[in-house]
Amino acid sequence: MDVDKKKKKKNGKAVVVGGSIAGVSCAHALILAGWEVVVLEKTCATPTGSPTGAGLGLDPLAQKLIESWLGHPHLLHKSTFPLTIDQNQATYGEEKISRTLTRDDNFNFRAAHWADLHSLLYNALPPDFFLWGHLFLSFCSSDDKTSVKVKTKVLQSGDTIEIDCDLLVAADGCLSSIRRSFLPDFKLRYSGYCAWRGVLDYSDNDNLEAIEDLKKAYPDLGKCLYFDLGWGTHCVFYELLNKRINWIWYINQPEPELKGNSVTMKVSSGMIEKMHKEADTIWVPELVEVIKQTKEPFLNVIYDSDPLEHIFWDNVVLIGDAAHPTTPHGLRSTNMSVLDAAVLGKCLDKWGVENVGPALEEYQSIRLPVFAEQVLHSRRLGRIKQGLVVPDHASFDPRMANLEDCKELPQKNMPFFGDIPSILM
Repeated sequence: MDVDKKKKKKNGKAVVVGGSIAGVSCAHALILAGWEVVVLEKTCATPTGSPTGAGLGLDPLAQKLIESWLGHPHLLHKSTFPLTIDQNQATYGEEKISRTLTRDDNFNFRAAHWADLHSLLYNALPPDFFLWGHLFLSFCSSDDKTSVKVKTKVLQSGDTIEIDCDLLVAADGCLSSIRRSFLPDFKLRYSGYCAWRGVLDYSDNDNLEAIEDLKKAYPDLGKCLYFDLGWGTHCVFYELLNKRINWIWYINQPEPELKGNSVTMKVSSGMIEKMHKEADTIWVPELVEVIKQTKEPFLNVIYDSDPLEHIFWDNVVLIGDAAHPTTPHGLRSTNMSVLDAAVLGKCLDKWGVENVGPALEEYQSIRLPVFAEQVLHSRRLGRIKQGLVVPDHASFDPRMANLEDCKELPQKNMPFFGDIPSILM
């Protein structure tokens, strides 16, 4: 496109519903594409100071994209920890010993705390793009389907305001209310298990005995993504920056009853005590002690969904978990969200605001086949590791597993692992 055409190019306006990592990534990508962006977030302030949170793993492409948005590549590197090893090992509960099943020493991920990554992305945006404390209420497309009117409630005052835009982006998570407008019968699929999660902060004591013992038992901690597999259960853990250990423990159980619009359950002291006692019977003592010393562990109910057939309707598009609710076993959720945002931005930049429909069509054609396979692969991987029924695969017992039984465990087997969409090249 020549200079004169660029001058005449109309700038579009997008409303992004949801200020999580998918939403803030989308803001970066659309701003680079020349769009005006407004992000609606119902919480009243940035969550970076929250004492609770979880770790995540960034693949090389997500790292590259985030670095390009930050403008200072060293910022991401300074705020994350290397994950150069992906290791699966069997844990023998009674003997309290482990045996390596698979190991990949060329795993080029980086570990981040959710709040740290969100803070980096949010602080790199120009001011006034976020409307904190704004609850999304509804939307209405124009008769000619070229614009959208979004209604939101200002929680502090109770006022209702309307915003006109050319594009509505649903980054409102796996329980997306915008998706429900188009797919009222859509339901999430319960995985068959929940996950206890926690982050142990040991920054106030460099010589914390539990951490010293853990590092003796797991000598590659600080660069390794560890998967401990027991019979019908598994645990994931790795180190985060600033002396923190992130751990996740998956437990098979009937689907619990959720209250409110969240997949995170409130837990009682009794539930935590029961979890600690069960940990004693399964994991090595060094890992159990870390679990016990973690303050405020929380419980996530694990859901995904069968891949959607459409992720846009007229001038409304889904990104992140709204587009592809997935289980966490392939470290995909954040990475898919970042890539969704980047591809959407490139498609909108390519087609211009006058051609939002073709832009969204291309975005869907690029992303939907990829995350459809990745969601199903993550589902399968989780069920294998939990010892649940999987088509054409015997019930997995890590204590008896041979090389053939373990061939699906490494992260690098994820479909499209390492692929870069041509529109980003």
